[in-house]
Amino acid sequence: MRVHLLGLILLASVSTPALAQSRPDTVERRVGRLEQELRAVQRRVFPNGTTQFVEPEIGAATPGRPGNAASGDALAGLNARVDSLETQLRALTGQVEQQGYRMGQIEEQVTRLRADLGTAQASRPANPPAVSRPAPEVEAPAFQEPRTPATAPATDGAEEAYNAGFRLWDQRRFAEAATALDAAATRHPNTRWTSWMRNLQGRAFLDDNKPATAARILLANYQDNPRGERAADSLYYLGQSLTRLNRRTEACRVYDELAQVYPQMRDFIRTRLPEARTAARCGAAAATTSR
Repeated sequence: MRVHLLGLILLASVSTPALAQSRPDTVERRVGRLEQELRAVQRRVFPNGTTQFVEPEIGAATPGRPGNAASGDALAGLNARVDSLETQLRALTGQVEQQGYRMGQIEEQVTRLRADLGTAQASRPANPPAVSRPAPEVEAPAFQEPRTPATAPATDGAEEAYNAGFRLWDQRRFAEAATALDAAATRHPNTRWTSWMRNLQGRAFLDDNKPATAARILLANYQDNPRGERAADSLYYLGQSLTRLNRRTEACRVYDELAQVYPQMRDFIRTRLPEARTAARCGAAAATTSR
């Protein structure tokens, strides 16, 4: 801000030679105009009235008659008013400089804060560590490392769609995996891979801490396709979802049905079922037929 420069320019117009050579009424008008302009500057810089203009503690000067030199009292009064203007200008300049200093400090703090936030963002890991994760299941024979186009044989589109969703799930990109698997199951509704897709979609929601959505998808996969290759798995993870939702009684019923309907369940599920029943606080495990 250049308020103090404006004030200095205005004061520069009031000089001792001017007081000595001009008539008192002309000098007084000039001083009055300076006072008004200083008040206007103060109102613009401090609209909330943080500073006040101080009038000089003297009586109004009486202008001399035209053509006569200014009297001693008139000159003293004008000098006092000029002194008051200079005092107000110094105060105003000091306050403006203080505000500028405070603004500079605020800008420095904002700059440091932005730098700290940028450093924290850059040091944050792309994938936060998981609190807990069950032992990974190898979804053989579905998942295969991609081969080069020159040597890869023609593959089933449903199988490749499942593999793409599995890769996302294995990378813990659960939301993306659920979306990809849902789209794949919609494109391939009547293949052996449909049961795999819906089961892994439910697991992706469960791993993403959305057990209610997972339960709905897993139950539908079991009911709509009970002969599907992953129908038994869907019943197991449905029980997991219900346990997570604190609906343990229903989870135990699901585990009982799993044991009764799928006595030939694969070992991956069979070995985990007792621990799952314990977590759900179930009673005695239902009898299962050995493989």
